[in-house]
Amino acid sequence: MRIRTVIFIFIFMCLLLMPIGIVAQVQRLGEDVQYGASLRGTGGGGDNAPFWFTNNRYGLGPIDNNTVLLRAYIKRDVEADSLRDWRIGYGADMAVGKGGQSIFNVQQLYGDVEWKMLRLSLGQKQRPSEFKNEELSTGGMTLGINARPIPQVRLELPDFWIVPGTKGLFAIKAHIAYGLYTDNRWQRNWNAGTPNSYTQNSFFHSKALFMKIGNEKKFPLTMKFGLEMACQFGGKGYNLLGRKNEKLEQGVSLGGNFLNSFFPSGGDINDDSFSNASGNHIGSWHLRLDWTAKKWSIGAYMDHLFEDHSQMFMQYGFWKDMLLGVEVNLPKNPYLSTLVYEHIGTMNQSGPIYHDATEENPQQISAIDAYYNHHVYGAWQHGGFVMGNPIILSPMYNGYMGMEGLLNNYFNRANAHHVGLKGNPTPRLSWRLLYTYEKNLGAYDHPVKDPLEGHFLLLEAAYRLKRIRGLSVAAAYGHNHGSLLGKANGVMLTVAWDGWIYKTN
Repeated sequence: MRIRTVIFIFIFMCLLLMPIGIVAQVQRLGEDVQYGASLRGTGGGGDNAPFWFTNNRYGLGPIDNNTVLLRAYIKRDVEADSLRDWRIGYGADMAVGKGGQSIFNVQQLYGDVEWKMLRLSLGQKQRPSEFKNEELSTGGMTLGINARPIPQVRLELPDFWIVPGTKGLFAIKAHIAYGLYTDNRWQRNWNAGTPNSYTQNSFFHSKALFMKIGNEKKFPLTMKFGLEMACQFGGKGYNLLGRKNEKLEQGVSLGGNFLNSFFPSGGDINDDSFSNASGNHIGSWHLRLDWTAKKWSIGAYMDHLFEDHSQMFMQYGFWKDMLLGVEVNLPKNPYLSTLVYEHIGTMNQSGPIYHDATEENPQQISAIDAYYNHHVYGAWQHGGFVMGNPIILSPMYNGYMGMEGLLNNYFNRANAHHVGLKGNPTPRLSWRLLYTYEKNLGAYDHPVKDPLEGHFLLLEAAYRLKRIRGLSVAAAYGHNHGSLLGKANGVMLTVAWDGWIYKTN
């Protein structure tokens, strides 16, 4: 089935399901609409842009120094209708620039329809990582803020919904989504003139279920935990199995692919007799504990990554690879407001040996998880940026590492320490600092001779002008040092302006 046909079916079904009551209240769509525009420029020297200039910017961070990006948006949040059962939101966000991957990008284009606590979201929308500080964290292990958003149809409980009869002590949050990858042109250009494999027109699926125990209004300790899973599936593969320029359909049927993505099953076309599951499956277990006092709070969290079924449960050293973090929000002061520390470890990956059970040796060893890698889809990426945590370097860096045109991730065995600090000296002035130290051993099937080390620094300050309403300026300094990504120094300057097209209150 062609991509255009699938998009048309999605839109048509959503229109059929849209209640008449919403259509009758279309006049509200012009109320409480925000606008914004920004101009960002970077400059400096080095092998590439500073790490934190590039990463965790939803795919719009510059890979190279000396770039310019103009961005503009309008949006209406569903919270504008907070006193109604039916709520409507939408947004459009465009970017045009020089020196990036492409001149023009549709970054966001979406519509949200919400009834009570249930939301239907259609389109391309930036979504933050679960249970992490977006400004200071390295991001989620499965779905972070590193790559451009994927257009999708998403049904969700966006906020924790208190289960009736539990006296506010138990709540759930969940979603299920299907979408389409938009990096066809990038993959074709990245692999142009090479025999390397790549895919086109593949689909995206994600789902999650989280639970919350406790109520901070009654007792300061709360716990959040749950499971997040995602999958890339379907589409067509090129240059697979060593057959150059041959198109290979993935899976047996469109319907079968959708079912296999929800319940990991089936197999890929080049699995031979050792079938695993159709598509590129990945997921995380999440756990966060928060102690919320009157003037301060502290939270500790865990994000455990797993590929396919390996390390999903306790069989292969569940506690060896994960992101562990602490977030502290201090009492109000003019110096430091928030502190984040994270340790990211991906060295083990269930161990260094993989063996499928055979008649001669029936012992199954499902190790060498090869995080963010897949034998059909290359890497867990969109447009060259990993869709999870950027500590596992994106394929976009492969060219710098001497592996031009290769889509796989060759630097997934990492051990990193990360610190994020934020302060608000005045209501108009804010600052943040990010520092990351990473040691990387490459990958089990592509080890490096000596451990690679990287030091990544970002220091940023932003000021919101008083005399010109809505205008703000920001300046940032970034620095890379070490054998992992080489040396780099850069400066980023941003001028932004935002406000309301029409506001009811």
